[in-house]
Amino acid sequence: MTQTVPHPSAGSSQEGEFDGGRVLVLDFGSQYSHLIVRRLRELGVYSQLERCDLSLPDIQSFAPSAIILSGGPASVYEPDSPHVCDSFFRWAAEARVAILGICYGMQEMCHALGGSVEGGHKREFGSTWVRLHDRDSDEGDARDGATADAKALFSGILGGLGGKKVEAERDNITNGVDGADSRKKLKTEHEMLVWMSHGDKITKLPPDFAVLASTPTCPFAAVGDHGRRFYGLQFHPEVTHTPEGTTLLRNFVFGIAGMKPAWTMKAFLHTELRKLKELVGDSHVIGALSGGVDSTVAAALLHKAVGDRFHGVMVDTGLLRKDEGVTTLAELRQCFPSMSIECVDASATFFSKLKGVRDPEQKRKIIGNLFVEEFARVVREKRIPTENTFLLQGTLYPDVIESCSFKGPSHTIKTHHNVGGLPEKMHLKVLEPLRELFKDEVRKLGVELGLPHARVYRHPFPGPGLAVRIVGEVTQDRARVLQEADAIFIEEIRKAKLYDQIAQAFVVLLPDAPSVGVMGDCRTYEWTCVLRAVESTDFMTADWFRLPYDLVATCSTRIINEVKGINRVVLDVSSKPPATIEWE
Repeated sequence: MTQTVPHPSAGSSQEGEFDGGRVLVLDFGSQYSHLIVRRLRELGVYSQLERCDLSLPDIQSFAPSAIILSGGPASVYEPDSPHVCDSFFRWAAEARVAILGICYGMQEMCHALGGSVEGGHKREFGSTWVRLHDRDSDEGDARDGATADAKALFSGILGGLGGKKVEAERDNITNGVDGADSRKKLKTEHEMLVWMSHGDKITKLPPDFAVLASTPTCPFAAVGDHGRRFYGLQFHPEVTHTPEGTTLLRNFVFGIAGMKPAWTMKAFLHTELRKLKELVGDSHVIGALSGGVDSTVAAALLHKAVGDRFHGVMVDTGLLRKDEGVTTLAELRQCFPSMSIECVDASATFFSKLKGVRDPEQKRKIIGNLFVEEFARVVREKRIPTENTFLLQGTLYPDVIESCSFKGPSHTIKTHHNVGGLPEKMHLKVLEPLRELFKDEVRKLGVELGLPHARVYRHPFPGPGLAVRIVGEVTQDRARVLQEADAIFIEEIRKAKLYDQIAQAFVVLLPDAPSVGVMGDCRTYEWTCVLRAVESTDFMTADWFRLPYDLVATCSTRIINEVKGINRVVLDVSSKPPATIEWE
């Protein structure tokens, strides 16, 4: 059987990548919680997302320099609403841990410390202008700490560079207001554009808090207690719709919490190698190589950590991109000549099992089960040690976030499809060295490990491979046709120097939707293929990429002329939502 072993992680005080301090983000169920973590890491600060009800001993073990309370869909005054653990705010004040509450997190803080939160008021959703307060403004708080609060949180925005940015943006979208009057108003009221998403609002502040920003319908859009370093924002600084949001987060972690930007891939690699050597010891590690970024980087990391005790297994399903298996193998052997890699061509077996199968979920299930069988067979035939051996997994941080979210079913990593089906007698222990990283961080780690830039910055590829890009039955001939068309599309995108601007690009084959055409003097009745290119930052949402018409025309001409079996090329101009990025 397989079991997940505890991996030395950020749950206890570490050295190296955490020298500048770290931030704990407590999740109350917001759809934006993961963005908080991403923004902080982009600033060079290690951050980790945990459930909002994390126990105080676990919080203390994490040793945070600052804590951010996320937004959430609940109402703090409802009986079953989520809350932080008992004595949380008292401990934070005594330990001098800075706190920033966002949306629900701000309401949770004010509610717990003696303020009032009520529902039934006018809701605010979307872009809103907030008025920043200071001692010189008409509505500034009269407390001595109010000016310090405002300057600490809104440094670079309040009367500074951010103000100029806001003036320009406000001039562009203000209707019926003279530009000069608008600019004069901004210089006295210091407005900034933010993204609101709330129904409840604070109606009374706790003792020692000052109002730092407001809107006509939200008197407490930003608040702060300078003495305890507790701050709250009713809006969301983590989303791109708040243009100065990153500046606010930077001011909080560096200016208020006193942290330093020390989270780098070089530091992570140094620390992770040490941890892996300690954890694996004299044991062996086996890992499946798919040609994708995650498995390639994970393999390179383990090889660097344990040397010839890492064994890579590549199963060629026949459903990879054109020449994927060959190029992956060649690049790994060039970068790591001593890496042990076993490669097996199982394409005939996969095509045989997929014969007649049209349902996408059935395809996925068959491919997953068959991959496990082939993987186990190679391990057995090559006599790779399995007793007291680790199975390398490419689990990334988004998987961890999903499982530890307040909305999630448990605090434990879910078993992945390519783990659970392995024979019990193999007794493998799961190893997840990338579980603290987002996809973009995995790419940076790959570069740090010496992998070619083109390899680690390849577009994402689905686990079942081309099987879910062939709408209908999967055959060897259809896979070959799709590989050729896809290779032409990617080649032309690279020639146009657009590859790195596109988040994902690929071709979909529609063999069950043939169309009539004329090639030369002959009538044809062949397949249609679809060009799909999208732009996205997180793949949760995506927009179709505006490819130049000349490029589309070139791709169409080449595919129809060079790929036998295709006589029509169409362009997918759907966004996600409502469509998904992949067709199946």
